[in-house]
Amino acid sequence: MPRVRVNFGAAILAALPIIACSGANSNPRAADTPPAQQGARTLNAPDPLLVAADRGRIAGDSTARTWVVMASDFQCPFCKQWHAETYRTLVNEYVRTGKIRLAYINYPLGQHQNAVPMANAAMCASAQGKFWEFHDAIFETQQRWAPMPNPRPVIDSIAGTVGVNIPVWTQCYESDRMLPLIFADRDRASKGGVGSTPTFLIGDQTLAGAQPIDSMRPLIDAAIAKSGSRSPQ
Repeated sequence: MPRVRVNFGAAILAALPIIACSGANSNPRAADTPPAQQGARTLNAPDPLLVAADRGRIAGDSTARTWVVMASDFQCPFCKQWHAETYRTLVNEYVRTGKIRLAYINYPLGQHQNAVPMANAAMCASAQGKFWEFHDAIFETQQRWAPMPNPRPVIDSIAGTVGVNIPVWTQCYESDRMLPLIFADRDRASKGGVGSTPTFLIGDQTLAGAQPIDSMRPLIDAAIAKSGSRSPQ
């Protein structure tokens, strides 16, 4: 994903713990990270697959100058709530109309044992241009896979329905090739002040929690006006 210019230092954090998953224990357990990847926290080489995956989790018109970046955890119930209640309206009003670009940042929380596997699966799908289809299916099935010791059966089922090249996706998933990108996402977001999920970076503002669209519109419209992007009709 292109470097998004967000003024984290001036961001306003609306801390709403009752509608957000706490990031107090945001680092995945060591067991979640293969030994070869435990030190990987930055992308040091232009791996073509990582570049494709990075681009694949951006939605919207490339000419839109306003970004909405969401830091999310696939196992967070409040991320699922936001997806069910607000996501479609945001996409219909702002993404499909060319007013904003929407990007997904991985912020897997340590208390969610299946957050990293799901992020890995979604980013492997992203490398094939199927991130948002996988993203939707993950949240729609969260109640099924969240309590599972091993969510692989659900992951494989999703992969089979969203249209990825299964052998290529499987090789990507099983190699953990996306973990450096996932952990770089999380570390960059943490340094920028993100401490819970979902958190939304809207222009130079930060909004935390499963916010309704009525709470997001004023910040988005202000960011659009400030950036000189197309104004809402």
